[in-house]
Amino acid sequence: MMKQVICSTVFPLLCILLLFLSVEAQICSPSGKIKGKTPSPGQCNQENNSDCCKDGKWYTTYKCSPPVSSQMKETLTLNSFERDGDGGAPSECDNQYHSDDVPMVALSTGWYNNGKRAKVVDECDSTMGCDSDHDYQPPCPNNIVDASKAVWKALGMPEND
Repeated sequence: MMKQVICSTVFPLLCILLLFLSVEAQICSPSGKIKGKTPSPGQCNQENNSDCCKDGKWYTTYKCSPPVSSQMKETLTLNSFERDGDGGAPSECDNQYHSDDVPMVALSTGWYNNGKRAKVVDECDSTMGCDSDHDYQPPCPNNIVDASKAVWKALGMPEND
């Protein structure tokens, strides 16, 4: 219960800052590839301009994320954490869906580190994809901060950016 409360109430931008301060140096190379399958009509939600897997295309997977540095380029993406949103399955942290009006983030697999690095609600899976749990979307790149509409609004960023 405590994990659930902390994960859903800690302001995500503070969590990201804590993450950046605690990331250990590591070399991050691709860990493998998965072969995409075109989803049946209606199976891939493109609500926030999400990509859908393509039949026969190979997608790179990662079990790590790059070390954070001033030269590193993180990618902020818009994600829905709501049921039937483009985020897929419930959040990794608490197995719940969350309102997009609440500041929420998901991190690439390596940064998420099974929830050990920062208090965030979800993982943007860099190791798997192209299935129902991942809304038939490819694996996330290894430098993603996937944020709810509320985070984008707090940052003053237009949703179509």
